[in-house]
Amino acid sequence: MSYNQETIMTLTELNQLDKPMLKEALTKCCGAKRWVEKMIHIFPTIDLLSLLDKSERIWHQCTEDDWKEAFIHHPKIGDVSTLKEKFASTSKWAEGEQAAVQQTSTEVLEALAEANRLYAEKFGYIFIVCATGKSAEEMLALLQARLPNKSEDEIKIAMEEQNKITQLRLQKLLAS
Repeated sequence: MSYNQETIMTLTELNQLDKPMLKEALTKCCGAKRWVEKMIHIFPTIDLLSLLDKSERIWHQCTEDDWKEAFIHHPKIGDVSTLKEKFASTSKWAEGEQAAVQQTSTEVLEALAEANRLYAEKFGYIFIVCATGKSAEEMLALLQARLPNKSEDEIKIAMEEQNKITQLRLQKLLAS
């Protein structure tokens, strides 16, 4: 059995994956190596709630460098071409998370691109937001609202957004 995004996986099957396959599956949920390495040791886990709880606790034990490592495994909000090319291994999930961006105007996409550029320039990493259920306009407003933040505040916000994304992806992993 090899893991891919189309694999239907139960918790029992996830618990039975060998370490390389488990590592691959977890990396698709969060790209921080330290988080993945710590997560491997929680298996087998008893239920989804326990998995999500342990995931969150481990995420909060990670460092700022770990968080930034996870961020680089995401396409920029609104960057549909990069989404399809660079992030092929998680593109199905990311496309669903950013679905609203694909139906937005050129003006909003251009504003997102410019705000993303300013954000990366200021903070040194891409804008991270749990995009599921948000329109492109909402994400643009969130991005613009977070631009004035202090670096020490923004990293914590971005870290919590990454945690939300990871939690959703763990659920998708078991519901794909």
